Amino acid sequence: MGLPDGFRWGVATAAYQIEGAATEDGRGPSTWDTFAHTPGRVRDGHTGDVACDHYHRWPEDIALMGGLGVGSYRFSIAWPRVQPAGSGPVNPKGLDFYGRLVDGLLAAGIAPAATLYHWDLPQPLEDAGGWMTRDTAYRFAEFSYLAAERLADRVEMWITLNEPVVVMAYGYAFGVHAPGRTLMLDALPAAHHQLLGHGLAVNALRGRGAREIGLTNHYSPAWAATPDDQPAADAFDAFMNRLFTDPVLLGRYPEVMADASFVRSEDLTVIASPIDFLGVNYYQPTRLKKADEGPLPFDITDITEYPVTGMGWPIVPDAFLSLLRSLHSRYSLPPLYITENGCSFPDEIGTDGIVDDSSRIEFLDAHIKAMRTAIDEGIDIRGYYAWSLLDNFEWSEGYHPRFGLVHVDYETQKRTPKRSYGWYRDFIAASS
Repeated sequence: MGLPDGFRWGVATAAYQIEGAATEDGRGPSTWDTFAHTPGRVRDGHTGDVACDHYHRWPEDIALMGGLGVGSYRFSIAWPRVQPAGSGPVNPKGLDFYGRLVDGLLAAGIAPAATLYHWDLPQPLEDAGGWMTRDTAYRFAEFSYLAAERLADRVEMWITLNEPVVVMAYGYAFGVHAPGRTLMLDALPAAHHQLLGHGLAVNALRGRGAREIGLTNHYSPAWAATPDDQPAADAFDAFMNRLFTDPVLLGRYPEVMADASFVRSEDLTVIASPIDFLGVNYYQPTRLKKADEGPLPFDITDITEYPVTGMGWPIVPDAFLSLLRSLHSRYSLPPLYITENGCSFPDEIGTDGIVDDSSRIEFLDAHIKAMRTAIDEGIDIRGYYAWSLLDNFEWSEGYHPRFGLVHVDYETQKRTPKRSYGWYRDFIAASS
């Protein structure tokens, strides 16, 4: 079986990770600006102040995409660049930047895929409570409306949220990402308010003529360390894989959110507003055992029998296939897009000027083959976006991990396509 007609091969990035220009043209501070500038929060004190300077170098980066032959580019719109206070007046220069970017993509024959929230909450909203407060969901819907008002005539594909589970868990429960709160299970309102914001944004986007709307979740197959640890794996599965999908596709929360006082009776109807696709981000499976102590019903334990990426993540393409099968069996799915899939390795430019990242080529090839198997089995997958076009700011790890198809020298901003760039280019050409 071949690929579906119109299948999209693409690459993905996110605003705070590549744009830089953190205080330029009226952009306000985000939670990640504040977090990164707080000593001890990000490895080696790295910040996204400059990042890949994509704000100024976007024509060069579009040319790199054109050289790849991708049909689509997934980027995010920085909320604090468009609405510096998170509410109120629009910053025209911020919207102008995304207008230029979209026009440049279209001129190159590349379909824009815009993510509205990739973790850069305007700091004034966090100061007012962030995703722990219901009002943030309404502010997000307002921002979504404003972005679509300017861009919906040219942007076909809209993603409301990126990986809300990571925002809830890493940002509000464990404190390893912005805003750095350590609320543990008390962070669950941040899950609900993001989902409410998603549902409200779906309706706001439709009101401005957006054509294709979905959200992107992070999924990780839950493996029990022993048969006795299956309840722990099931609990992790509920938090990681079901909490942000059941309410959208089934109209109800898993048991972990049962009887939550912050969930109003009408909220689930809003959250379950019909979507046109579901975005799937996959990197690795997770092995669980019974918790020895603490508030969570599981502990994460190492997976040691597989090769690992530069970040120590196990490389298991079969787990990717099992994830796609489980989503297909669990839900009546809309079309799927693989909105992120990739790996980090300590890539260096060799003396011959070449970045020989053969391990990345093997990773991408194996995972794309797993996706193709899922398609052959009848799972409706419409596109694949490699993470990432560029090496970039990788959150609390700073600039150490390198996920890009293109190497970035952060001192000079020189872009050097890696061997994986050529491989992906040739793969796309052969698949057309």
